[in-house]
Amino acid sequence: MKSFHFKPWNVGRWFIWGLFALVLLVAPTLWTSGFALTMLSQMGIAIIVCLSYNLLLGQGGMLSFGHAVYSGLGSYLAIHTLNQIGAGTLGLPVSLVPLVGGLGGLAFAALLGYVTTKKAGTTFAMITMGVGELIWSMSLMLPEFFGGEGGISSNRVIGQPFLGITFGPQVQLYYLIALYCFVCTALMFAFTRTPLGRMLNAVRDNPERVEFIGYSTQRIRYIAFMIAGFFAGIGGGLGALNFEIVTAEVVNAHRSGAYLLFVFLGGATFFFGPILGAILMVIALVLLSELTMAWLLYLGLVFLFMVMYAPGGLASLIMMNLRVAAFGKLRRLWTAYLGLFGTGATVLVGVGAMIEMVYHRQLNTALGSELKFLGATLDSASANTWIGAVFVLLVGVGLFELTRREFKRQWDDTQGEIEKEIKRREAL
Repeated sequence: MKSFHFKPWNVGRWFIWGLFALVLLVAPTLWTSGFALTMLSQMGIAIIVCLSYNLLLGQGGMLSFGHAVYSGLGSYLAIHTLNQIGAGTLGLPVSLVPLVGGLGGLAFAALLGYVTTKKAGTTFAMITMGVGELIWSMSLMLPEFFGGEGGISSNRVIGQPFLGITFGPQVQLYYLIALYCFVCTALMFAFTRTPLGRMLNAVRDNPERVEFIGYSTQRIRYIAFMIAGFFAGIGGGLGALNFEIVTAEVVNAHRSGAYLLFVFLGGATFFFGPILGAILMVIALVLLSELTMAWLLYLGLVFLFMVMYAPGGLASLIMMNLRVAAFGKLRRLWTAYLGLFGTGATVLVGVGAMIEMVYHRQLNTALGSELKFLGATLDSASANTWIGAVFVLLVGVGLFELTRREFKRQWDDTQGEIEKEIKRREAL
């Protein structure tokens, strides 16, 4: 007689996914302006594409410099489909246009990925870079498909409205993006729990062992590459609906580099890391770029800082502190954290003041020597201002180093106590 055993529900996982859905639902009610809705829409799109990229980088250990090819080509196919729907030659709901982009990304990933995944490691990265440059150059050589420098534009408000939904108002499009974002995130998380997803991790960690037990590492990489291309194409299709124009920018190396950079900053070794990275990417590309002309330099400094002190990204910092909090030892570290944040902010003020003065002297000389920085007026022509900025920087660096050493001592002591507690519990 057969007996059936049911696993208990993972309450924590249900809570996290419910919270994720709730955030997607209520976000437009908290930020109601058109600018905020546009940013939220871009975050939803970026989450899908960054998670798809992490299927390659974080799950499979495949460093790609050309992931924008598949999201970008998905955008082009989606915008062409939208124009055909508007012309009446194709009967397809606008809400399904992103799936066309996904199928396009899948098709191009199947075509280009067969060659790309023949190699691994550095060779794979170089091939993806070459493919990316090839597609970008074709975007200027084939204006019939890519639209040349002006790109291809369209209109998402077409056909008869369904229940009053026309996707004209940004809030309606946001909820479509939020739906795709939740479903795609759930599907990609489910993929990481499948036997294929586990084998992809094995290919990342020990490809020789995978080949030894009879699996083809190239085939596993190829399948994962196609799946990543599919979800990237969906993100590209949503981007075409959101902006109603697609240009060659969507397939260039800068876009691929942004995916790589922010997935790393978010934390490629954790599933939720690319979600954090996608949010940071939109904030940096939209908000930070409007606040200062030196935003790329600041971004590079942040990247350098993360590589030096937190190579696992923001997600690793969160998980390490959650581990400390689970053992009830986070309270002893809060003063050290305050010291790190305070001294780090001091360093940032000193560095930022000098960077802004350099940029002002190089690019805004006609506006005079004075500029505004954090509410204060700086005179870029005054030696006293430069001396003051250097003094703030040096003091901040010195205090930060002293605070970092004390924090490291407290952190190491805390980790030692946690290890002892773990061994004590195992012995019981």
